[in-house]
Amino acid sequence: MHHTLAGIAGGRILTGSGLQAGALAFERGRLAAAGSGAMLDAGDLLVLPGIVDLHGDAFERAVMPRPGVTFPYDVALHDVDRQLLAHGITTEFHGVTLSWEGGLRGVPYAQRMFDVLAGMQPELGAHHHVHLRFETHNVDAVATAQEWIRQGLVRFLAFNDHLPSMVKRLGDDRKLLQYAERAECDLDTFQARIRQAMQACDQVADAMRELAATAREAGLRTASHDDPDGATRRYYHAMDCRVAEFPLTREAAQVARELGDRIVFGGPNVVRGRSHTNAPDATEMIRAGLCDILTSDYYYCAPLAAAMRLVRDGVLALEQAWNLVSRNPALAAGLDDRGVLAEGMAADLILVDDSNPALPRVCAAIVNGILCYASRQFPILARAA
Repeated sequence: MHHTLAGIAGGRILTGSGLQAGALAFERGRLAAAGSGAMLDAGDLLVLPGIVDLHGDAFERAVMPRPGVTFPYDVALHDVDRQLLAHGITTEFHGVTLSWEGGLRGVPYAQRMFDVLAGMQPELGAHHHVHLRFETHNVDAVATAQEWIRQGLVRFLAFNDHLPSMVKRLGDDRKLLQYAERAECDLDTFQARIRQAMQACDQVADAMRELAATAREAGLRTASHDDPDGATRRYYHAMDCRVAEFPLTREAAQVARELGDRIVFGGPNVVRGRSHTNAPDATEMIRAGLCDILTSDYYYCAPLAAAMRLVRDGVLALEQAWNLVSRNPALAAGLDDRGVLAEGMAADLILVDDSNPALPRVCAAIVNGILCYASRQFPILARAA
């Protein structure tokens, strides 16, 4: 469903001054002062800036829903695009991992993502970007990542180091077999890849500084992933990585705050009331002022549900909660033109039915002023007539 609209009017539009009645026009994909022409009547639905999801890797399940079972990227991304819009995500940063593991997180799969995105963009409703998750011990792939960055294929870069957790699992054949299946190899081969990655330890620091410099030259914003302590956050901050993605300790988050860096936690953490990896409770971090951004992580439903839960539980006002999933991630990624419903900004917005606070529903998603999604329960075309 793709319909160009003249604008939107409603009784509860989220502005910089809170919820207000008003109207906004759409002009060449941007928001403008309301003028003449038929306006979509949002009624009493919430009209909110579209969600900007800085880290979402649930697309991996669309590509490989079961170990050893893969689907073409065009089929998978078409499905994912529908999911994103239905959950209010109008800008998605797909977490594409380039790891020493190989398989689903190796070069061929990443290249398929780039190729298919390039060909499918006109067919997709949401904005799709690549958040490259680079495993630090994958030093042989630095030149490949640099080339992707220089070609403009990457929109955000994060430094990941999951090798220590893999090393701890050596000997746990049952658990490692799950990773081996994702890497499309047998258990012995996967264990050999772990040991080979361990041998790169002395090269990691220089390689990551080189990769960070390439990102900086290209104007990319960068992050570190799973900082275990304050020293690690300071180390990456010195490399101009100004985003702390999923810090593993309160200390790491506190140091990030002191350094003026942006702090990311997962929306599923808020929705579930805890982390699935025993990381800090995201809601507690929000209460303490130690969280700026919530992402979908592995569950596209999470940003909308998390923001609304924070409002429902009295943790934050709607405007503050919505900044966590829209304006703040946009700024962290260098997208200054979205996350706020104001003249000149991107006409990316969603209509949300919050009549059941525990189950908010996206009734419509508008991207660049074009209606890209409408739920069956919302007769949007009749209202736009």
